[in-house]
Amino acid sequence: MRLRTLFAAAVLGAAATAVPGAAAVPAAAAPAGCTATDEEIYAAPPAAVQGNAGDLLACREAVLTNIPGDIPMKAWKVRYVSTDAEGSRNVVTGTVAVPKAEWTKGGPRPTVAFNPGTLGSGPQCAFSKQLAGRYVDMYEGGNLALFLKEGHAVAATDGVGYLDGQVHTYMVGANAGHALLDIVRASRRIPGGPPADGKVGISGYSEGGAASLWAAQLASSYAPELDVAGAAAGGVPGDLKVTAKALNGSLFAGFLADALVGLNAAYPQMPFTGLMNEKGEKAVRDVGSHCLFGTLAVFLGARVEDFTTDGLSLDEIYALRGPGGTTWGEIVDRQRLGEDIGGPGSGARYEIGFPVFQYRGWFEEIIPHETEDATRRRYCAAGVNTTWKNTYPTEHLTTDWGAAGDVTNFLDDRFEGKPAEGDC
Repeated sequence: MRLRTLFAAAVLGAAATAVPGAAAVPAAAAPAGCTATDEEIYAAPPAAVQGNAGDLLACREAVLTNIPGDIPMKAWKVRYVSTDAEGSRNVVTGTVAVPKAEWTKGGPRPTVAFNPGTLGSGPQCAFSKQLAGRYVDMYEGGNLALFLKEGHAVAATDGVGYLDGQVHTYMVGANAGHALLDIVRASRRIPGGPPADGKVGISGYSEGGAASLWAAQLASSYAPELDVAGAAAGGVPGDLKVTAKALNGSLFAGFLADALVGLNAAYPQMPFTGLMNEKGEKAVRDVGSHCLFGTLAVFLGARVEDFTTDGLSLDEIYALRGPGGTTWGEIVDRQRLGEDIGGPGSGARYEIGFPVFQYRGWFEEIIPHETEDATRRRYCAAGVNTTWKNTYPTEHLTTDWGAAGDVTNFLDDRFEGKPAEGDC
């Protein structure tokens, strides 16, 4: 079945029904036990967040019913401190899982830092809730099962904006990268969690692929104590302007709606709410009240011009200025991947000292080929050790599953210290 048909059926069914990471003060003590309630894990953040990036604020043992295979494991929901794109402390949630089977491949057990693909933007859509069976509109439990079967621990962030009363800051690069690195830090403060000196792999697809590359770019400056061995990223919307142009008015316009509302959540000082007509105000509410397939159903074929009183196009929105004269276009450009990157000692803003695996499906129909291919070219031009594969006979969603074995093998080889040749 073609993915376009799969998505259309699913959405119609749904319609019917660069900031330093470590502070100079000591880290906060870990909770004495993982006895927090669900309500405490997902509670709205305090007005002022205390602690350092990676501090574990609360944890709760969990049974991950949506990871198949009956893999013996210990698992927890976690609440932890991270850093937002503006440099302020924020609070993020996620899931940590450690296989019960002994790690036998030498050295301490490694951890895979994982960011899921798009799940929806309301707090009810959080990956940690879905993994534990509270709500199901996700598709990556099997991917996590592959890591766990290999003996890897998993630290899977929900991403920023899944606490009560929030909306997800979808596709905001610094938020995503920080949250992904900080859940590894937080996981090591769980009693019985992953070892503090294990190697780290980074993985994600689609939205998660962008988060994976942001974490790769930020790792050396934001979390230099982490021993990152490699990063895998697929289906990457590396340039949001290119992606938005393709999504506007398409079957998959819901992803664009998520991005616009998510950018507003991250940059509330910029013009947004006052631009909306009645349909636009409803659209903002819809983004927060639906998860993946519901959002795709509601925004099927929608165009951004329909939601503002002046019928603003994407280019006209990009030209709007906020405080200090910053434009929306400049903020969107900040999310572009592969800018000012280089190898260790290059002097680039983002130095990457480990191999990267990038991939996409041959029949990709959601993220334009041009931006995925361009991100890979920028990594190669910067001298980053990059392996590329675009020959999966799959479309967007099915590539996530089709490449999962290669992703697991790539990271396992890095954990074992095998060299990556790259193919730039």
